[in-house]
Amino acid sequence: MSQNISNLRNIGIAAHIDAGKTTVSERILFFTGVNRKVGETHDGSATMDFMKQEQERGITIASAAITTHWNDCQINLIDTPGHVDFTVEVERSLRVIDGMVAVFCAVGGVEPQSETVWNQADKYRVPRIAFVNKMDRMGADFLEVVSQMNRYLGANAVPVQMPIGAEGNFEGMVDLVKMQAITFVEKERIVGPVPENLKAQAENMRHNLIEKVADCDDDVAELYLEDAEVPVELLMSAIRKATIKLMMVPVLCGAAYKNKGIQLLLDAVVDYLPSPNDLGAVVAHQPDDEEKTCTRNPSENEPLSALAFKLINDPFVGQQTFIRVFSGKLVNGMTVYNANKGKEERIGRIFRIKAKEREEISEAGPGEIVALVGMKVTRTGDTLCDEKSPVLLESIHIPPAVIEVKVNIDDTKNRSKLSEALAKLCNEDPSFRAHFDEETEETIIAGMGELHLEIIVDRLKEEFKIPVTTGAPSVSFRETITSPFECTYKYVKQTGGHGQYAHTVIRFEPNPGGGFEFVDITKGGVIPKEFIPSVQKGLQTAMLKGPLAGYPVVDVRCVLVDGSFHPVDSSDMAFQTCAQLCLKQAFPKAGPLLLEPSMKVEINTPDDFIGAVTGDVNKRRGRIEAMRRFRKGSQKLDCFVPLMEMFGYATALRNITSGRANYSMEFDKYTPTPRSIQDDVVNERNLKQ
Repeated sequence: MSQNISNLRNIGIAAHIDAGKTTVSERILFFTGVNRKVGETHDGSATMDFMKQEQERGITIASAAITTHWNDCQINLIDTPGHVDFTVEVERSLRVIDGMVAVFCAVGGVEPQSETVWNQADKYRVPRIAFVNKMDRMGADFLEVVSQMNRYLGANAVPVQMPIGAEGNFEGMVDLVKMQAITFVEKERIVGPVPENLKAQAENMRHNLIEKVADCDDDVAELYLEDAEVPVELLMSAIRKATIKLMMVPVLCGAAYKNKGIQLLLDAVVDYLPSPNDLGAVVAHQPDDEEKTCTRNPSENEPLSALAFKLINDPFVGQQTFIRVFSGKLVNGMTVYNANKGKEERIGRIFRIKAKEREEISEAGPGEIVALVGMKVTRTGDTLCDEKSPVLLESIHIPPAVIEVKVNIDDTKNRSKLSEALAKLCNEDPSFRAHFDEETEETIIAGMGELHLEIIVDRLKEEFKIPVTTGAPSVSFRETITSPFECTYKYVKQTGGHGQYAHTVIRFEPNPGGGFEFVDITKGGVIPKEFIPSVQKGLQTAMLKGPLAGYPVVDVRCVLVDGSFHPVDSSDMAFQTCAQLCLKQAFPKAGPLLLEPSMKVEINTPDDFIGAVTGDVNKRRGRIEAMRRFRKGSQKLDCFVPLMEMFGYATALRNITSGRANYSMEFDKYTPTPRSIQDDVVNERNLKQ
């Protein structure tokens, strides 16, 4: 069992791609004694990047969980991906951590994906500290990054350190709280007085720190107004309180690759980020009533509540289900209740994870992040709890898959092997979808972007040994209607014995942004109560494959107005079929419209190429929303571009900017497709069918 819960820190490391998150994680593992030698991303030896695809590409794909210790504290560390295609990995990690270390590149500053991660952390109200990495790189500018954090992220970013030198002259940092200089020889830190030439600047920055903290803490404010010295302990405790209340973000600096600043970052994690006790009770609701809320305190004496946030298929122990325990105690062999599925699960073995390796434990208490082996029905976002006191914790938001690829297999013997592998991958990654199209007899996989699906295909070949080939990527459209239409449909089928009879009058109305809505306004029992759900089910089934081009139908309100039934021939199946045919008949007359995924695209480009970049965006049916000075000599463009126009954009952008611009994109929403493109898509789909 873990020690005192106040000495527990569940932290995530998140940032833009290439800011150095995994390098920071590797140095943390080295300095906390988990690793004897330092792993590197560039040579594929990083502990946290243990998937083959991660090692080949030098990027993080799956969030890895690991347990380590520092200053009598147990730290459960989650390293998350920076690439936008793996946003769901960040999302589910943020749902279960208590604090976050946001890593920024001292040269790149606030990048597009930094904003996405920051907004996700805002949504889950995660306290955070910032680490400005790569201070040894050419062009490093600590204060500019702090200024960008305040400007673009709306963070109250306050330096608690000041760098000593920068670029090739970066030696260490001044701790503004304790007013001491820390420099590094090899991996050792050397503490000394603040150099004379930096004293004035350090005192000025400390004064600024105290002023900012005084805004959040009355005791510090009193001393500040009296011009009295603020004791170090009081200042640290006030920074901690302000950080936990999301009133400020302490900013540190360093160069992880050169082993500078990591011990101080670990000190800051312990000093400023919250324990489960600091965050207090988690709010849940009753499984049968969302309005009825209840709380669970981080205590062993409370009923069990835990959230499953990740599944991994391990070749040695089978499926591992990662969970965060919020209250109560989990013990080997006990039976728990899955509130989402309404089923019991028996806890097999409990592991504390060190990336690839694992340590078996007999129990886990509040605040712990552990892996369970042997779970049968539990999936990402499910709540495990005490059956006598069931609750549902807030689940995890899964964004819709926006890009599709056909997966072909030459050898039909491998077909069942392929469907098993895809089922495992869908369990692991909720943002990935796979289905078999009966009409075209093709397997379709869908995900968050080209890289996402590239990795999936790679895993099918390497991990599951299935020789697959892929077709060109295509867009996952949606269908909807633009005008109301009332349709009367009578379904009558006479066969030997009982016939089939159902009669419905349904009004179909546009419901922009409201999803599917079913309303029953029939009176006098014209359709018996037991058949009303059959009508709803029939409509939902028909909407999975729309009449226009076979894409899912969204944003339609269906109002059941009238109908009739036959005392003998009416059945659940007859009303389901009648509703499906009613939708099929009404759809072409209700102004059918194809919706396409629109992406929010952020492009960073040098000023010299701004004309070429904007011209190219316009050519792709893009809409430029804002253009702002990013840093000296470069601009940041915020645009919205249809996904179908973004295939191969990385190469195009590289060509028109001589490789000097970069971009990031994420799904924004579904928008109407122009009529000419809609006609092309519908004709193409009809030809295939």
